[in-house]
Amino acid sequence: CLELLYILQGNHCKLLKLLICLFSSEKFEVLGPTDSIVAVAGDDIILPCYLKPNISAEDMTVDWLNLDFLDSRVFRYQNHRIIREDQILFYSGRTSLYEEELWRGNTSLKLTRVQGTDEGRYKCLIQSKSWYDDFTVQVLVKAVGSKPVVSIEGHREGGMGLLCESEGWHPEPELVWLDSKGVHLSAVKRHVIVQETDTNRLPAESNRAGSMRRWETEIHLLLTASLFLCVCSVGSKPVVPIEGHREE
Repeated sequence: CLELLYILQGNHCKLLKLLICLFSSEKFEVLGPTDSIVAVAGDDIILPCYLKPNISAEDMTVDWLNLDFLDSRVFRYQNHRIIREDQILFYSGRTSLYEEELWRGNTSLKLTRVQGTDEGRYKCLIQSKSWYDDFTVQVLVKAVGSKPVVSIEGHREGGMGLLCESEGWHPEPELVWLDSKGVHLSAVKRHVIVQETDTNRLPAESNRAGSMRRWETEIHLLLTASLFLCVCSVGSKPVVPIEGHREE
């Protein structure tokens, strides 16, 4: 940089960039958000990270790491180019920096098409020739699953076995079985045994605190007659009834 100063004397624009280069050899901090970043599966997100003071990171090494993986490299910028070796495979083609912003210390990472496996603790590590610092942020991923489908498994343990299935949730949701009075029924995850009564109304809820969506499916059973009718609905919209014959 000192040699470059001698060559560029009198050129104010390039001299300003040179002064930034000289200052970049000093100590710096790597900063970012203090709160977790919540992402929705399928969306694009930005993991903010910047230098204080706002010096250039163009000549530095910028590493983004996912600390929840043994081979943790998500992204690397070094020697003015992107290094793709040793990158976690499923991040390939989904990560980038704002390279035009590096001159003022912006080292934020853009992550596209977020998926459940992206959840974790991300470290932004920046190294110059004489100094380094890092910053860590938590990324949480949420995905809304499909509408629950309730099916009849047949006679089990003196009652009628029901199965509730819903796919695509992240994190795994809580599944609750309720009777017509809103009382929780004893169930093992997706399965419940309904004892013989005149009728039962069983909303099967798939829900998670703080989630964006909750689905509810209802099934009506008439267990004392030879012919039963099972009506599944989501909210207040009924779908095609499933009819079957009950074995005596």
